[in-house]
Amino acid sequence: MKKIIALLTGGTTGEWVISVKSAATIAQNLDADKYEVYKIMLTQQGWFYEPADSMKIEVDRNDFSLTIKGKKITFDGVFIAIHGAPGEDGKLQGYFDMIGLPYTTCDALTSAVTMNKGYTKAIVNGIDQLHIAKSAQIFKGGDYSLEQLKKDLKAPYFVKPNNGGSSIGMTKVNHPNDLQAALDKAFKEDSQVLIEEFISGREFTIGVVKLDGKITALPATEVETAKEFFDFEAKYTPGVATETTPALIRDETRVRVEQIAKRVYEKLNCRGVVRIDFILTEDEGDFYFIEINTIPGQTATSFIPQQVAAAGMKLNDFYTKLIKETIG
Repeated sequence: MKKIIALLTGGTTGEWVISVKSAATIAQNLDADKYEVYKIMLTQQGWFYEPADSMKIEVDRNDFSLTIKGKKITFDGVFIAIHGAPGEDGKLQGYFDMIGLPYTTCDALTSAVTMNKGYTKAIVNGIDQLHIAKSAQIFKGGDYSLEQLKKDLKAPYFVKPNNGGSSIGMTKVNHPNDLQAALDKAFKEDSQVLIEEFISGREFTIGVVKLDGKITALPATEVETAKEFFDFEAKYTPGVATETTPALIRDETRVRVEQIAKRVYEKLNCRGVVRIDFILTEDEGDFYFIEINTIPGQTATSFIPQQVAAAGMKLNDFYTKLIKETIG
């Protein structure tokens, strides 16, 4: 018997464009012998299944079912491919938990906490061999002093919306006089802002996933960009960034990075596939945590498909194992 899977895409943020591309890759690589897949689009206007041959069909949110030509279709599980809200921030996970439907991502609590960069750093702080940049978390309308921030933190620093994804609203501030403008930009995206001391080094990203009951780190990717930092444009414009998978690092560094990444996965109680971004200082010295993505991109050029290929796996097998692990 084939499992009936809902592939959930779209979302309510600017990242929906990437979600649609991710879902296309996933749909192409889900084993048709094992799964019957219904792609469902979630937007501000509603949740719809769009068959090729007929009108949009709205999802019944009481039990997340579809009625097609008088026949009711219920799902064995949901493959969530929505980056940002409400797919990555725990809202959908909470809904699926309430109606008892399994899904492919982290649970509601982990999803919600990891969308908040400041809270995430507080949880992973203390993991052996993992370093964290000095930072301050401030709130819109809160009691913070610009002068005190400039005293406490050394420039340059990164100013970023605490809950945003895809580096939207982020600024690298080289001079303390420019801090206010960067805060204004970040506060347009979020009511909480994180100001972080800049760590100089090489930027890497590594996928971690639980497959066959075992936490596995995928081969890390090194990201080099001519831009000041890996922003939305560098992420999604071909040719702006150079990505090397597997990253050219020494064996002992690779082993260390994989161990740390697996510890982060455990400490945050992750499920499914996540991606952890980090900076490696000087001569492969210290490993600094940047952030975690609990629903990393799955577009044809995204890091996870690159890393799965570098690990010698086919995406088809990878997604099959992922579904077995999270949905059953």
